[in-house]
Amino acid sequence: MASADRRRELRAEYERRRTEPGVYLVRNTVTGRALLASALDLRSVRNKLEFARATSLAGALDGRLTADVREYGIEAFELEVLDTLEVEPESPRADVIADLRALEDLWREKLAGEPLY
Repeated sequence: MASADRRRELRAEYERRRTEPGVYLVRNTVTGRALLASALDLRSVRNKLEFARATSLAGALDGRLTADVREYGIEAFELEVLDTLEVEPESPRADVIADLRALEDLWREKLAGEPLY
């Protein structure tokens, strides 16, 4: 039963950890094109990119990048965090998602001339 207790403890710790919601770009450094997106936890985006680099699997990333990852290689892509939200742990998830969408829209306007996926 010790392993069940440990799993519960790890799950509770995971649920308590602070997330870092924000808006980011995944930029193709060869073509200059970038994917503009937002995430509830930027750490997960970083982890996906690291996993894709470690395994050379484009499937870990957004599907819009797949063809370019195959053509230019995963090393041609870099993550750029554009903006983050300060969120209280008790903030409703729906509110955070709405704020992220609004922030992403603002960045989409700022980057209107940029080549985006």
